[in-house]
Amino acid sequence: MALAFASVGTVSAKNSAAQSVTAVDELPEGQTVSDTVIELAGWVVASKDSQGYPFAVMDKAAAQVLVFDGEGKLRGAAPALFGSAKGDHTAPGVAGLALREIPGRDRTTPAGRFIGGYGPSIDAGRVLWVDYDSGVALHPIATGVPAEKRAERLASASPDDNRVTHGCINISPTFYEQIVRTTFERGGVFYVLPDKASIAETFPEFAESRGAAKDEGGKSERSARK
Repeated sequence: MALAFASVGTVSAKNSAAQSVTAVDELPEGQTVSDTVIELAGWVVASKDSQGYPFAVMDKAAAQVLVFDGEGKLRGAAPALFGSAKGDHTAPGVAGLALREIPGRDRTTPAGRFIGGYGPSIDAGRVLWVDYDSGVALHPIATGVPAEKRAERLASASPDDNRVTHGCINISPTFYEQIVRTTFERGGVFYVLPDKASIAETFPEFAESRGAAKDEGGKSERSARK
């Protein structure tokens, strides 16, 4: 399999990065990557689900983003900020609202498989859309509201304080420029793990494959806007 760590249990991103010379590891020291993320990334490569395009796996619970190139080679792992509201839905019409108009309960980062890419936005120029329809983009941390302490939250070793955005996924400017911008210049596929929904309803084909592997002695399943 193209992912050298895909068959390993829970491994640290630092160990994963050691197997990929070009990988950038920004995860806090000692923070691990879940079995679900590892298995999903391995399935994407094995099944060619991203059709040769680069892809990212985003774990909201762990506040992590892992980026892979079109061949499934790990390019980098980093902490991220996600929607302040836990949930996997996109509220109807939320993409057309000004940020201040989005109700707190609807400031979610939707879960699922999304085909995204760079495109124009109304107020931020050219951005990397994860899901254009819901107005969710992947971009460097926004610092316009100092009270939100986004930089401090991103630097924290715990993922518990990383829920603060209006729905978009925020990462460090360095990781964005070094890894994200160059990897997704021509678009890619984004897999966002759920907060509340099951893996089976979020990624049914992956879950089916995983279930078959479990029957054959594989591992058990773990549920998982700026």
